Amino acid sequence: MAVQAQPAQPGTESSGAVDDEDHRVALGRRLRSLRQLRQLSLSAVARHAGTSPSFLSQLERGSTSPSISSLRRICAVLGVTLAELFDEDGANPMQVLRRGDRPMVETEPGTRKYLLSRKPLRNIEVYVGEFQPGTSTGAAYVHGDSQELFVVIAGTVLVEIGDSSATLAAGDSMEYSTTLPHRAVNVGEDLAEVLWIVSPPTEDE
Repeated sequence: MAVQAQPAQPGTESSGAVDDEDHRVALGRRLRSLRQLRQLSLSAVARHAGTSPSFLSQLERGSTSPSISSLRRICAVLGVTLAELFDEDGANPMQVLRRGDRPMVETEPGTRKYLLSRKPLRNIEVYVGEFQPGTSTGAAYVHGDSQELFVVIAGTVLVEIGDSSATLAAGDSMEYSTTLPHRAVNVGEDLAEVLWIVSPPTEDE
């Protein structure tokens, strides 16, 4: 994932929240099912995920929105990837994800990020992002030790990797290690749409 999500404080949520009430309720049910299947208490999951039992309880009821960072930590405790968390039907060999059904992650103001990868894509994570003109993924950051492929679908995007940078247009792509500080900025006059392809999936530090 290439859009920065600030770590959530225990019992709170941060920017980068899963939006839409129906998505929140479905996500909460999925989390509760996975937790109970593993015979884990709310307090045990909360302790290892760095949050509070009350926040996790609200999350399972669908009454609050988790940050992408919080979800990754909870997934690590439950032993599933983020893609698996959003996929309740792994039996169908052909998984169709309609545009309107994509799990959404709100990030920096003026940007949106959606998770595309689901089972059986266990070894990669794929996100699509939208940037309003002048918006960015936030301050440069690192996450995990993976390869990340950044693809511009539409618009003009400046990508900064460490002390280097390059301006990409529609159809251009860039590959880099997630151990290097990186960020992206929409420097064009129109909405930019991009893809992040990450392998293996990484966890926010």
